[in-house]
Amino acid sequence: MTRQLKPVPIYTTIGDLSAFMVYPMIYNLTGEWIGFVTMNREVYSVHGDYVGWLSDDPRILRKRSYSYDKPKLTPPLPPERFRVPSRTPLAPMMSELGYDTVDILQDEPEKMPTVDAGELREDLD
Repeated sequence: MTRQLKPVPIYTTIGDLSAFMVYPMIYNLTGEWIGFVTMNREVYSVHGDYVGWLSDDPRILRKRSYSYDKPKLTPPLPPERFRVPSRTPLAPMMSELGYDTVDILQDEPEKMPTVDAGELREDLD
């Protein structure tokens, strides 16, 4: 019997629950895979594109202005669908973000699409 790790809720700056992490995978609120986290807390989309970093709060953040020189990573194999917990803890008090930092799941959720969606996925042709 495999033991599933306890999911970590990921919130937005305003305190909305927006995703779950079962290390290293990140899932949306319907249990679909939307990204993964590296050992140094960098967050990538399911298509292997750099998204930002996982903060301690936990939120997915990125500098508003950043160099696009992060290499595209080969994503891991898609995991099974995640079963979303029926209850989650309330969001902690979030510190304010400076103008130079973006909350990805609040301001740019399109950066973390599902496997079958997203403007950055490769064409099938």
